[in-house]
Amino acid sequence: MVRAPFSGTVLRKEAEVGEVVAPSVGGGLTRGAVVTMADLATLEVEVDVNEAYIARIRGGQPTRITLDAYPDTSFRGAVRQVVPTADRQRATVQVKVAITDRDPRILPEMGARVDFLEPDTAPRGAAAAPLLRVPAAAVREDGGRSVVWLVREGRLVRREISAGPVSGGMREVRRGLSGGEQVLVTGVEAPREGVRVRLP
Repeated sequence: MVRAPFSGTVLRKEAEVGEVVAPSVGGGLTRGAVVTMADLATLEVEVDVNEAYIARIRGGQPTRITLDAYPDTSFRGAVRQVVPTADRQRATVQVKVAITDRDPRILPEMGARVDFLEPDTAPRGAAAAPLLRVPAAAVREDGGRSVVWLVREGRLVRREISAGPVSGGMREVRRGLSGGEQVLVTGVEAPREGVRVRLP
């Protein structure tokens, strides 16, 4: 009988019946593990943060986690550890973020993006603010600023926004929209304030 050192879920079988298994085997023909396991109740995200910004990160700081597989859903997290060594070649420091929202969709080795939140605007235990996303093609650059064009009562209205990264063809909007607005994506090459448009 083989006993695991912790309760968890078997992710992968590493050995078959009849194979020789030995610990800490380097370069030998024997395997070093029977199975690969993970505790899915304590998953975390490892993030490489540019060292220029590492001073802004504190243990316990709330975070918002977005999985590449589910770009329209965010999960709460908190900084568990700032690793006390840096990668000199990449000028980054690794930060480990514990995922506090339990969800069966979150699986080991998934790609994720982490937004570090200000403690005073997102206290521990508070629900993460919903993310707003618009088609990436709807965001235009105008005079060095990100803008979208809204359709209001059949006319175009310019709205300046604070835009985030693009994921899955959608771009995050951090400020400037409240949700529910009609956004112009295509069909007008040079939009102007007040121009009348017809929705399909």
